[in-house]
Amino acid sequence: MNQPVTPETPATSGDAAGTPIPAVPMLSYREPRLVAHRLQRARSARRHLRGIRIALNLMLALALLYTVTLTKALLIPLVLAAFLGLALNPIVASGARLGLPRWLCASVLMIALIVGIGAGIGMLTQPALGWFHEAPAVIRSFVPKLKMITQPLEAASRATQSLVAGQGARAPAPTQSALAFNAWDVVATTPKVLAAILTVVLLVFFFLVYGDHLLRRLVEAAPSFSYKRHAVAVVRSIQTEVSRYILTTTLINFSLGAVTAGMLWLYHMPDPLLWGAVAMLANFIPYVGAITTTTVLALVGLMNFNDAGPALLPALTFAGITAFEGNLVTPMIQGRRMRLSPIAILLWLLIWGWLWGIPGALLAVPMLTSVKLVCERVRGWRWFALMVQR
Repeated sequence: MNQPVTPETPATSGDAAGTPIPAVPMLSYREPRLVAHRLQRARSARRHLRGIRIALNLMLALALLYTVTLTKALLIPLVLAAFLGLALNPIVASGARLGLPRWLCASVLMIALIVGIGAGIGMLTQPALGWFHEAPAVIRSFVPKLKMITQPLEAASRATQSLVAGQGARAPAPTQSALAFNAWDVVATTPKVLAAILTVVLLVFFFLVYGDHLLRRLVEAAPSFSYKRHAVAVVRSIQTEVSRYILTTTLINFSLGAVTAGMLWLYHMPDPLLWGAVAMLANFIPYVGAITTTTVLALVGLMNFNDAGPALLPALTFAGITAFEGNLVTPMIQGRRMRLSPIAILLWLLIWGWLWGIPGALLAVPMLTSVKLVCERVRGWRWFALMVQR
């Protein structure tokens, strides 16, 4: 006989063999609402946690920017020394492979660099000081040459003033301001500059001598052999590529400065070595450096030549040289992998120029390239390398 179904006994059914199968208990109509409510609360909690994480990351970024700005007197020599050490390390490593001590190779290299840079500064100091001292007189002689440009503007200004005021108004004569050099400012700034130079020299020397030893100690701190091997491969590849990039960029900029100096000498421009050095240093700042150097050469040409054609010819020639270098020479030598997005370069220049001034603008692109090379090999940060790549 069939067993009656009661509230205490759930209904069962049988298969073909007569085996009883327990019936599935019916869910209450409140349970789906409870599950949906819990899912909604979980999603809301995840959204709140994501918002808190974003806010904390923004606060951390602002704290880092403030710290970088506050400690720029310490970080600028350290970053500059690190880049110089990376650039010069292959030369010292080549000497070490020949059996020479690293300290001897580093000492000879640093002495040669100090002598070469000191000789270059000594050659360029006198022309630079001459331009600074003669700037007021040069500017006064340069103003009449702009009369052809300013006359239509002055006529339009007088016509506008006559229409507004009913009579011509004479503009007040501009006051001439002379450039004043305070000897006390020079004396107060010299010890800081010398201390920064000495710091960079010592850091570069110790990076060249003990850099590999420090890297070995960092690798030994890895937890396992696989991590050690991966760390060695990553560090060596980054060191090689960054040093190659810095050396290549320096040689390209030096060649650009030499070609610019020769071109200015052919055009009989004054102090071609000075403006060649300015072009070399400014080319470390992409786009902005070329525009600034072209403008400076145009002004110098207008100050030294009476006709507009010979005056603007050096600036136009330099613009053609930089266009050839930036679009053909540098991409061909460095390759596509080292090319960066112009938007990323301009944003990076804006950030580091705002934080560190002119030194930040000069170091911005090497820092961006180094960060890109590091992010390509660090898991989780490859998106940044793709964002800044051209």
